[in-house]
Amino acid sequence: MNETMITIAGNVATELRFVRSDRGTSLVSFRLASTPRRYDRNQGGWVDGHTTYVTIVCWRTLAENVAGSLHKGDPVVVFGRLRVENWEREGKTGTTVEVEAQALGHDLSRGTSAFRRTRREQREGISDTSLAEELARSWDTGEPADGPDVTGEEATSSGTDSPHGHTDVGVDHPEDGAMPTRRRGSGQSPLADAVTSDDADRRAA
Repeated sequence: MNETMITIAGNVATELRFVRSDRGTSLVSFRLASTPRRYDRNQGGWVDGHTTYVTIVCWRTLAENVAGSLHKGDPVVVFGRLRVENWEREGKTGTTVEVEAQALGHDLSRGTSAFRRTRREQREGISDTSLAEELARSWDTGEPADGPDVTGEEATSSGTDSPHGHTDVGVDHPEDGAMPTRRRGSGQSPLADAVTSDDADRRAA
């Protein structure tokens, strides 16, 4: 299966949402605000472009480490699988952009960080489809989330003080979609798909 892997830098725009199933499967999700910069000859300096909000999803050990390391406003760099979902709700349509993170850390061009090794979980291959479906249903109902009320340096990936130009990719509010929504036309959520594909990768390794 072809997969699109991307690297994106930005700021944690919402509070982290962490859940753990009865089986011990950990999942954390948050919204990332990414703002490109370009040099404006007319202004004689760097200016901020439009801010794009992306849903970041982390599983298992990565979820545990992210929950213990990141806070709203932190500058981060994320590498992972890109997923793009078209949706239709109450007569409105749009697109949700999600990245299933494989690696994630602080952006050290913006500050310093201290690494502390953690013990790897022994049962990372456990699948929890019920947890994935439950989370998908909860976000399909439009459960409110903490909005990205970061300002100034926290609002951009560049570290400037311009909070303007915030946009999203087909989502009504920047905080929408902090967990992935159910795929249209399928009986399974993308969260469940993520568990299945991740387990298959681990077994193949």
